[in-house]
Amino acid sequence: MKTKFDSTQWLLAALCLVWLLAVSESRADQKIEITKQDRCPVCGMFVYKYPKWVAQIYFNDGSAYFYDGAKDMFKHIFNTQQYTPGKTAEMMTEVWVTDYYEVELIDAKSAYYVIGSDVLGPMGHELLPFRDQAAAQEYGRP
Repeated sequence: MKTKFDSTQWLLAALCLVWLLAVSESRADQKIEITKQDRCPVCGMFVYKYPKWVAQIYFNDGSAYFYDGAKDMFKHIFNTQQYTPGKTAEMMTEVWVTDYYEVELIDAKSAYYVIGSDVLGPMGHELLPFRDQAAAQEYGRP
């Protein structure tokens, strides 16, 4: 499958990378623990129903938010005040996404993303995270 990128998608990818480089990592060995009550702050969906798509953000006050996909997580990052009043993106200490192939939690700042694929996640066409560049490029090959 081929994936085409337009200038808006490249800009979004560049902005995501710049932001993620500012975020630190320290929970590399921890797994996401989601309860049946956890809802995505962006769309309100129950996250536990979509374990293959889970993303999460930790804030410096110890709070954590879970998402039903990387796309909603980035919506939160770029409009933090709307989804978590009183918090800012600068207060985020860790960001995690689920690798598309391995279905394992990975550090979002070091992940590679495919934008514009025809893969449908819980909220429609999804942003696909991969552990490394080779896996992301492999996905885009016919």
